[in-house]
Amino acid sequence: MIKSIFLSAIFGACMISGPLAANELYDVKKAIPSVHFDIRYFGSNNFVGTQIDGYSAPNCLLSIPAIAALKVAQTSAKQFGLSLKVFDCYRPQRAVDHFVKWAKDLTDNKNKAIFYPQVEKAQLFELGYIAAKSGHSRGSTLDITLVDSRSGAELDMGTGWDFFSTLSWPSSMEVTTQQRANRMLLASIMANSGFKGLKEEWWHFTLKNEPFKNRYFDDEIADN
Repeated sequence: MIKSIFLSAIFGACMISGPLAANELYDVKKAIPSVHFDIRYFGSNNFVGTQIDGYSAPNCLLSIPAIAALKVAQTSAKQFGLSLKVFDCYRPQRAVDHFVKWAKDLTDNKNKAIFYPQVEKAQLFELGYIAAKSGHSRGSTLDITLVDSRSGAELDMGTGWDFFSTLSWPSSMEVTTQQRANRMLLASIMANSGFKGLKEEWWHFTLKNEPFKNRYFDDEIADN
């Protein structure tokens, strides 16, 4: 009963059904429609350069506690005339496997100039940019930025999303003062809403008290 009341408070009558509901991952678009979305792994605008396995729909799915915390973050962003914009949420294990397979093919450098111009593809495992497991597969991690709530224009963070470089570190002093301030604003909003960041990626946040710390889901992301 308590869980049903909690779900109703977050989703109203919009709780999704389907296979992912069984794993307790839910559609953020239905819970927080004011958030902006650009699910990059559904298309080709990503470091691989093609649609990623497991992304059959451009949906953002997260655990119930992560969505509740994200609602708080979106409310905070609105106070600055801003909105959150999401690039990735739950990531099936099959998508991570796709990344690993791609990284082993050193002949495929289609999007190197955009996403990893300073790094050789052979170094992606060694430097930690590609790994066999991802916290995204646990359902409480997302990649996110801030945009103007009216125009949708992204705040300048100094690098794009998924840019493999030390320039993407939130602590980087190689970006401008304004870019650092934008990163700090995003980090502050997320931290105050219950998320923790990653020292190598300004866009990456995980719910501090994630509910599935030891579970890596592999359900496909699909329309219901």
